[in-house]
Amino acid sequence: MKSRFNTTVIVAVVLFVVTTSCSLSSAVSGNPTATSPPSPTTQQTRTPSQPLAIPTTFGEQQILASDLAALYQRVSPGVVTIWRFDTNGSPQDPNLPTGQGSGFVIDYDGHIVTNQHVINGADEIEVNFSSGLKAWAELIGSDTDSDLAVLKVDVLQEDLVPLPLADSDQVRVGDFVVAIGNPFGLSGTMTIGIVSALDRTLASQNIAPGGGIFTSGDIIQTDAAINPGNSGGPLINLRGEVIGVNQAIRTESFTLVGESVNSGVGFAIPVNTVQQVITSIIEYGRYRYPYLGIAMMGEDLWNLKIIEALGLPPDAAGVYLTDVTPGGPAEQAGLRGGNRRTVVGVNAGGDLIIALDGNPIRRNGDLLSYLINNTQVDQVVTLTILRDGEEIDISLTIGARP
Repeated sequence: MKSRFNTTVIVAVVLFVVTTSCSLSSAVSGNPTATSPPSPTTQQTRTPSQPLAIPTTFGEQQILASDLAALYQRVSPGVVTIWRFDTNGSPQDPNLPTGQGSGFVIDYDGHIVTNQHVINGADEIEVNFSSGLKAWAELIGSDTDSDLAVLKVDVLQEDLVPLPLADSDQVRVGDFVVAIGNPFGLSGTMTIGIVSALDRTLASQNIAPGGGIFTSGDIIQTDAAINPGNSGGPLINLRGEVIGVNQAIRTESFTLVGESVNSGVGFAIPVNTVQQVITSIIEYGRYRYPYLGIAMMGEDLWNLKIIEALGLPPDAAGVYLTDVTPGGPAEQAGLRGGNRRTVVGVNAGGDLIIALDGNPIRRNGDLLSYLINNTQVDQVVTLTILRDGEEIDISLTIGARP
């Protein structure tokens, strides 16, 4: 059972300044604001550096310290510190930053990936490189559903070290990973751990119509130490490839000033999702997130008492619909949410999605992962549902999240 004290915390750092002293705490969300520096010029794009080849196995062979040192030397120049200035409306000195996070270079055009919550509300954005170079960044666009943002800096190509991107579909539980970022403002910090789990779900930064919060799926869980300030930094495999963007931690521990503390449960946005989103942001300035217009029963409620109360078979697995949004794609396709009260607090009568385009759906994360990685807005898909003990195929046209 989840502890009532468990808290999922976004791990950017907000800097509160009082005279000459400062303290750090976790960031809050708001609406993105474009930065004021002029737009950088476009530079010629080259292929990023080849991934670092490090022979590592789990078991008989050990990971040598020299291998990790070599990986850090290769990758860390591509990781940046991001400072946020809220000059319009901040009660602080406008010359002092109000927040800090991490990011990384993805190409020789100067594009940098970070979390949306790191730069949310910024009037100006400063990027610091490990070489000591500092540059103003332009906000190209951001996405509250995936909590991703793309920045662009106008610097020489020789100052840029793009990090190669992996295929997150190949990531396995137990794979060794490292995180590089700026926890608590300590730039260039490297931590190591493993992939603890895959296909987790998290609340997004996007408020759903009528209240509630949309959900992000396909999230990577890791025990590599992630703390406030790591937000937006890369989670990297031992070949030096980015497998995810560090986003949040779940914690029961806080410092005296309210800073969240790592408890070995961190979350990262998978790089396949990152590539989908940032490609669209760079090209169009935004990303249209696939949308069904459904409310799903939480996976923590999936137990025999509730399954029996809903009239489902004991081996039932899938996405149970508690509600459908009026006028949304699901309602237009004829899907149903629960409409009969039960003693367990979840209404019976809802459809159970068990497959999408023939691909089995056993939990909420499966559905969210397939939607973002394999579908796009206006695409027609086939949902297989279980309704009143009968399997039914329903065609649905994917919408765009409002």
